[in-house]
Amino acid sequence: MPEPEFDQPAEEVGESAVDWSALPEPLRVRLAELGADALGEMAKVDVPQHLRPVAKFAPTKRARLGGAQVVAGLRGSANFRTAVVEWLRKNRPSTLEVTSPDPVTAAAAAVLTGDDVAPHYVELVSRRVGDATLRAERDAAVIRSERLEGELERLRTERSQLDGAAERIRADAEIELERLRKRLREQGVKLREAKDAAEAAAAEVERVQVRTADEVKRLTAERDRERERAEAERGKAQRAIADAEVARQSAREARQADEVRLALLVDTLDGAVTGLRRELALGGGSGPRPADLVRGASASQGAVGRVEDPAALDRLLALPAVHLVVDGYNVTKTGYPELSLSDQRDRLVHQLAVLAARTGAEVTLVFDGAGVVAVPAAAPRGVRVLFSDPGVLADDVIRALVTAEPEGRPVVVVTSDRAVADSVRRRGAHPVPSAVLLARLGRV
Repeated sequence: MPEPEFDQPAEEVGESAVDWSALPEPLRVRLAELGADALGEMAKVDVPQHLRPVAKFAPTKRARLGGAQVVAGLRGSANFRTAVVEWLRKNRPSTLEVTSPDPVTAAAAAVLTGDDVAPHYVELVSRRVGDATLRAERDAAVIRSERLEGELERLRTERSQLDGAAERIRADAEIELERLRKRLREQGVKLREAKDAAEAAAAEVERVQVRTADEVKRLTAERDRERERAEAERGKAQRAIADAEVARQSAREARQADEVRLALLVDTLDGAVTGLRRELALGGGSGPRPADLVRGASASQGAVGRVEDPAALDRLLALPAVHLVVDGYNVTKTGYPELSLSDQRDRLVHQLAVLAARTGAEVTLVFDGAGVVAVPAAAPRGVRVLFSDPGVLADDVIRALVTAEPEGRPVVVVTSDRAVADSVRRRGAHPVPSAVLLARLGRV
């Protein structure tokens, strides 16, 4: 067969009638090694697309890790097979000799070059692999047989010993059985006497049980009647107590909320008249603030005209008894979205703590609670941090905070959400864009 040139068409390397799927394992390994060796130095145009990642492997790993892909490439790509044959002729011509004394080498050469004798070599390698497998199985069977013979001899010895022990045990058992039979006969007499006594006692017990059952039935009926009367009286008392407690609690909460709202309204009116109370201590009341009573959010222990610049925000924060409500994530994702949510919260909380200390405003910071794994145990002094409860949006908590304040108290809501800004403006609050607050915090 003429030697193909590297740049000739792939069809010039013949294909033998070899079943690639039935190649014996030693031959597949040899083909993978030859193809992997050639793959590392082959022009990229001759390498099939699916083998290009394999070509980047280290030479020592190429055949081991990509052997299956290399053999598949030799089987499916005549161009790749031609390129491999050409590389072997130039670099390792001895591997293409079909007359090699090594059947695996000869078979690999015949398969690669498409020699007509390739099926015979493949059959020879398969037969030798089968013979080697049979020899290994035979040797393993011989070793296993010898081991089993030794085990059988040991078991025979143990059985002989056990037979002797069994005879001794049987003799001892017969002696013990006779002794037990004698004792059983003696116990039989005593058992018959005890049985007669038991029958007499059982008859007496039955009579007593009948009398006792009648008495128990009478007492049980009487007890049940008394219990029903007691349960009825107890139910009435518990309902009366529960109704009284609910009424007291409702009255207490209403009175407390009215007192706090009235105190805030008085403080607001007093500050508006005097204009001198720039820093008002709002924590002296005995009850919680309205923002503490809003449902739908949990504390972490711890704008009617649009405001367009920090100076206007400063004027609002200078109002007496002002309450600053901040839409947390709306501000942080506007100012520093590159930080993690936890770092965003920490940064904004500390900035607002400084602002609260300088202005004396009551500050409430609201975050969406969804996805928050751990709520901080405490917030800096002067900042109330709330996380919305499951199923509740932070926007709804902000609206509830504004609604909870008494009419006339100045409330500033920082958010760039138009829907929230419009709703709080209708409730009398001052919406402020998030960018304005960020500009003001930049001067803190």
